[in-house]
Amino acid sequence: MSTETDLPPLNGLRAFAAAGRHLTFRAAAEDLGVTQGAVAQQVRGLEEHLGLRLFLREPRGLAFTEEGRAYHAAVSRAFTQLADATAALRSAPSRVTISVTPTFASKWLIPRLADFTEAHPDIDLRITATERVSSFHGDGIDLAVRQGRPPFGASLRADLLFPQEVIAVCAPHLVADRDLPLDAAEVARMTLLHDTHDLWPAFIAAAFGDITGQTRGLRFNQTTLSLDAALAGQGIALASRFLVQRDLDAGRLVQPIDSALDGGLDFHLLTPRQGASGASLRVRDWMLAKACDRGSRT
Repeated sequence: MSTETDLPPLNGLRAFAAAGRHLTFRAAAEDLGVTQGAVAQQVRGLEEHLGLRLFLREPRGLAFTEEGRAYHAAVSRAFTQLADATAALRSAPSRVTISVTPTFASKWLIPRLADFTEAHPDIDLRITATERVSSFHGDGIDLAVRQGRPPFGASLRADLLFPQEVIAVCAPHLVADRDLPLDAAEVARMTLLHDTHDLWPAFIAAAFGDITGQTRGLRFNQTTLSLDAALAGQGIALASRFLVQRDLDAGRLVQPIDSALDGGLDFHLLTPRQGASGASLRVRDWMLAKACDRGSRT
């Protein structure tokens, strides 16, 4: 089996390919930007390496030997393949993988992807939507959106995207015959939509102090599911304001309780402090700009 150590010197191959195209050392030297003597020396070195003659030196230039003609065709194909592969690599879009929760993906990121692709058509953005905490190195993640309190690790830069301002939302028709905001007694008669964050007890305590009686409830393992249920008119859900602002502005949801809860677990965009690609930094800057843009929250 051949190895890289069996390969002839690259400069010799380049000189041979150029000399074979022009069949003169002078024209090959002009093509490569070196001296005629350098081309001749590199071709001689290649012939010595191979142990055979590739050209016949004639008064008017060069002529291929039989072996040289066949070898030149193969070397030319190899250089063409290298050039094509390099061109394809340079033209391929840069890949950036971002890890987010399913709710963040569906309620904030996906509605803005058209804007992103228009602004950065050369970046292939890959979205990993999972509740699991992905590893930057083990899972090949370039960026991540996480809820929590910094620091997230000395190797990570954390930029605040949104505070966790939790509000209650429901479909307009669910409270069409009621005066808003709802009071504690009316909330007690409603169906409360719970997710894994289980913020309803803290929210009710902040809004009313207490609610007498047992409230009805449905439980979901993801916030996006509880919001889908709220849009379908099945009850009142809790979510960070920025996740539902578009639905509020469009009239698909209303805020039936005049209260907000500071959840304390803000949304941050995490980027490795070292080794982040230029494309990753452009995605980070775009997301931070969108988060700061008042229009992105509506």
